[in-house]
Amino acid sequence: MESTIRIERYADQGRCVGHIDGRVVFVRFALPGELVRVVLDEPHDREDRFWTGEVTEVLEASEDRVEPVWPLAGPLAMGGGVGGADLVHVSLPGQLKWKSMSIVEQMRRLGHVDVDVPIERMPEDEAEHGLHWRTRIEMIADENGRPSMRRRGTHVRVPIDTMPLASRALLNVAEKEHVWDGGFTPGSQIRLSVPEPRGNAEIADNYAVLVDGEVTAGNRELTEKVTVCGREFEYGVDAGGFWQMHRHAPIALTGHVMSLVHGELDGAASACLWDLYSGSGLFTLPLATLSAGRTRMLSVEGGKTAVKHAQRNLRAIHLGNVDARVGDVAKTLANVRNDLAKPDIVVLDPPRAGARAKVCRQIAESGARSVVYIACDPASLARDTATLASLGYDLADIRAFDIYPTTHHVETVALFRKATR
Repeated sequence: MESTIRIERYADQGRCVGHIDGRVVFVRFALPGELVRVVLDEPHDREDRFWTGEVTEVLEASEDRVEPVWPLAGPLAMGGGVGGADLVHVSLPGQLKWKSMSIVEQMRRLGHVDVDVPIERMPEDEAEHGLHWRTRIEMIADENGRPSMRRRGTHVRVPIDTMPLASRALLNVAEKEHVWDGGFTPGSQIRLSVPEPRGNAEIADNYAVLVDGEVTAGNRELTEKVTVCGREFEYGVDAGGFWQMHRHAPIALTGHVMSLVHGELDGAASACLWDLYSGSGLFTLPLATLSAGRTRMLSVEGGKTAVKHAQRNLRAIHLGNVDARVGDVAKTLANVRNDLAKPDIVVLDPPRAGARAKVCRQIAESGARSVVYIACDPASLARDTATLASLGYDLADIRAFDIYPTTHHVETVALFRKATR
């Protein structure tokens, strides 16, 4: 079923909202104010509260609309459909506006606070037109053994011979290892992980090609380098594990987090810190070394492999002031040794679902005077904002970072401060 509708506003998951006969329709590849032809997803005759659909033709375009820089990720009706870049039809300034408005709306609706949210673009993204930023990509081998991506809503695998979102370093590795030539077992999962070379360093063997989780080229153990406050930190990470994907994200995020922590400590000679959902230690290392003259820390992460890497990374620079724990965050916080039980500041970078009420309560019960919350999902941040507010914490600062250009995803860093009233 096709219909012509006027798009009214931004929604979630890279979609916009319109109406057909009073029923809400969430539309992909649309922009507010546009008049578009939309095909509804099947089955379109269901009695759900809302329908979903996709643009097939733009009759009146928004000033923020551009020709997709990666057509294969655009609308199905225009030869696209592989996913991975749901804002590929939006100009870079339009993307920033979309993301800022999305955070503002979620914070108002779920967090019950009205805020302006400045959003920062990463270096070189404008010159690259929002492409060439991912240091990790994943694909699936099609029936002929070639790298491919699934067409949205189907089992069809569309072969690809490049990946425009991938960093130039990653594309160089893909060429070197003949990834685009194929030869993979049909259905196998293909992952490339290539740390961004810093200071024009050689890639050498600091990369990995993994097929179904096994390294077929390069190395399982990779090295990431991040400069924070003028000091370079080196991280050993697992090629199949989590790391911030945008090549500039680790620097931007750690730099901002440290500026907030320094502001909250205000020159204190000593500090107790928590780093929750700490991964391989991206924030742990600079927090442990740059926060105060004497720092003691607790870090908690659920992934065993990530914690092993974090412990090695700490030992490599002879840091003995961090108790790096592996385990569920809520369960671990239920039993913290006395000298770490009363943090001055809590830093947390939870998964997409957020920290949730129990962990928020544990943070409040610890007496921490400040909380630095790194969020990859605005709705989860907003829900936890409401919880923290109910526990006596005020939102003191919020800023967003566009570390996922051409997608609807955005990273937000919020500072909460314990109210003195």
